[in-house]
Order: sequence, then C-alpha cells, then structure tokens
Amino acid sequence: MKAEKYIVNGTKEVDIRKLPTDSKKDKVNKEKTIEKYEQNKAEISLLQDKFNADGREGIIFVFQALDASGKDSSIKNVFSGINPQGLNVYSYKAPTSEELSHDYLWRIHKNIPNRGEIAVFNRSHYEDIVTVKVENIKPKYHMSDRIIGKDDKTFYDERCAQVNNFEQYLFENGYRMVKIFLHVSKEEQAAQLLERIDIPEKNWKFRSSDIDVREKFDAYIDCFNEIINKTGTKNSPWYVLPGDQRWYTRYLISEIVLETLKAAASEYPELPQEEKDKLAECREILAKDAGDKIKTEKPKSEKKTKKTVKKSEKKKDK
Repeated sequence: MKAEKYIVNGTKEVDIRKLPTDSKKDKVNKEKTIEKYEQNKAEISLLQDKFNADGREGIIFVFQALDASGKDSSIKNVFSGINPQGLNVYSYKAPTSEELSHDYLWRIHKNIPNRGEIAVFNRSHYEDIVTVKVENIKPKYHMSDRIIGKDDKTFYDERCAQVNNFEQYLFENGYRMVKIFLHVSKEEQAAQLLERIDIPEKNWKFRSSDIDVREKFDAYIDCFNEIINKTGTKNSPWYVLPGDQRWYTRYLISEIVLETLKAAASEYPELPQEEKDKLAECREILAKDAGDKIKTEKPKSEKKTKKTVKKSEKKKDK
C-alpha cells in the first residue's frame, strides 16, 4: 500500500514539514492510478456491505487539514460508492455554547457510530488542541483556574494524553479510528483560495478572515507536526498524505479505507441451524409462486460464480 510510507504511528519521530505535498517522489502514472482508485472504490463497496452485516466493529475516519485543502471533496468522492445506510459524515465547526458547557470530547463521543457503521469526521477533537493552541483560546475558556491556570505545555500535553486514552478506549471497545491529514503546500492553498474568489459558485466558501488564518500557515503546520507525533499510535495512526494533487490524494485515501476494512476481517452472519433446516421447505413454497421465472433466471450468486470460473479458465488457457 503506497499510503503506508506516510504513516505516523509512534514508532519514530516524523517531521511532516519535510514530507512531500505531491506525487513526484512516488513516480506514479496518473491514468493507472485513477484506474486503481476506481477499482478500490468498487472493492470498498463490497467490503462495506459485509462490514455492515457483520456488526462487530465500527470505524471512524478523521480528516484534518488547513483551510482549502480538499477535505470536503475528498470525503465526497472517496465515500460516494458506500451504502449511505452504513455511513455518517459529521462536520465540526466552532463549538456552540452548549458544546462549550461540556468537556471537549462530548460532541465527539455522541457521534461515535454503531458497530457495523462507518463515521467520517470532517475536522474533529483535534481542533480543540491545534486551533485552541495556535489561536490562544485557552485563556478565554469559562473554566476554573485549576485547569486554565496551568502552563501551556502541561495543558496541551494533558490534552494529547486524554485523546490517546480516548482513542485507545474506543479501540478496546470494538472501534478503529484512522486519522488523515491532507498536507498541502502554501502555494496550493493560495491557488485554492483564489479559486473561491474567482469562481462565483464558490464564493460562499470564502471569508475574508481566511486571509488572517492563512498568515498563521506555518504556525499551524508546526503545531500539527507536534500533535500528530504525540497522538499517532499503532491502533489509531495518522496518515500525512500529499494534498496538492486531488486525484492522487483520493487514491491514497481509498487505499487506507480499503486496508482498514480488510483489517476488520468481517464476515456475513451465520444463519442459525434451525433456520437453515427450514430453507428447503421455504424455497419450495416460493418456487411455486415464482413459477416459470425461476427456471429462466439464475440466482445472482450463481451467475457471479460462473463468470469467475470462465475468467479463470481463460487465464489457464493463456
């Protein structure tokens, strides 16, 4: 899996500022990569069906990035082939007054999916570390001095530890959390923000305050570099993916989603023996109602099996 080289899982310190933001170092063929991406999406759809039926684990994909890095479009494209009944997407913006009156993980925990389902977080609890730190929001919290009176290092180290404990707790209770950071260059971010200004249909995405945040680009990258290294673990890893070329980013995301579903090792539930014993009787009843139709149309599973056999026979002949 090409995305494996971009993993941060606590085994070694990684400087994300030195990681590539495009596909040049990977020397990939764009046409073949897009073709593989489409194949991955088809396989993801099949595996998700089994995952949903199995219902023993849940998966959470976290997407973090600076503004205009392609989080929305990546989520929209990569997860487009998944059964919406087993998928929920949550976008986290600035906390509401109700959310601020709770602990910062409260709004996250209430959106943890049922087992058998996938949740996608567009931004997440990491905003309560990175954004709070870069924008110096801690002093503005309406909290007792025993909390916000701590020095910054202690405060943010504790938050990283809390997040690690939270994610490990989820893993130990049947959930996999995979975190993806879309790593874009400063030049690419500027190009994307310009597009939001120049294309009328995208004007609604732009705010003049985006320029103020952009001035802190390096501060945000430095902060993400620190936090990703502190919270990337074996069971809840980070992937810092090159984000300048959307087609390549989406392919890498599809690889991660596919591998995560495979790791869940889902199986279709086994029919209880008493129900299996009734299958022949039930089939006989239904066959009478189906009449001639059952003679002319083969079951879908049988059609697939025959096609697979024919393909394998052709390969042998070659």
